[in-house]
Amino acid sequence: MATRTEEIELSNDELREITAYAAACACRALSIFEADLPADTRPRDAIDAARAFAGSGRRTAALRQSAWAAYKAAQEAGSPAAADAARAASHAAAAAYLHPRASAHQVKHILGAAAHAARAEELAAGDDRAVAEATLEWAGRHAPAAVGAVLGRLPAAPPGGGRVGEFIRDLDTALRP
Repeated sequence: MATRTEEIELSNDELREITAYAAACACRALSIFEADLPADTRPRDAIDAARAFAGSGRRTAALRQSAWAAYKAAQEAGSPAAADAARAASHAAAAAYLHPRASAHQVKHILGAAAHAARAEELAAGDDRAVAEATLEWAGRHAPAAVGAVLGRLPAAPPGGGRVGEFIRDLDTALRP
């Protein structure tokens, strides 16, 4: 297993597959945010930017800015569920900036969109844990091979992070080879 200071192999194809996966996960919860703030396009823009990168686009300042804009939208959301939906979108765009660094923090870049989407759906359903479990199961079934391959090169997900951190660790365990 790599140490925190080592670099891992990370191909552009893997980075694009991971970003496409993160965008698909975030898209599941987008309607929760849009129901809360229908005129705010920042989370949708972040998901669209992630999809553009995944489809052979470039990592640009606009892509990074879309991630930060979705993060800011989360801070301005009117409900915790909408905030997590916007955070999922932010993580989708940020997935394009996964670093080839063997750090447990990088696991959040890979699985953050899925975990925040699961939390958004759970909260929107009145804290129904079965809803989160179904979302996490979907995320596990739809993860491309690149997700498991890259997770296998990284240290395990870090402790902490509340319910979202729990989801990240659950996915990490399920998807790691």
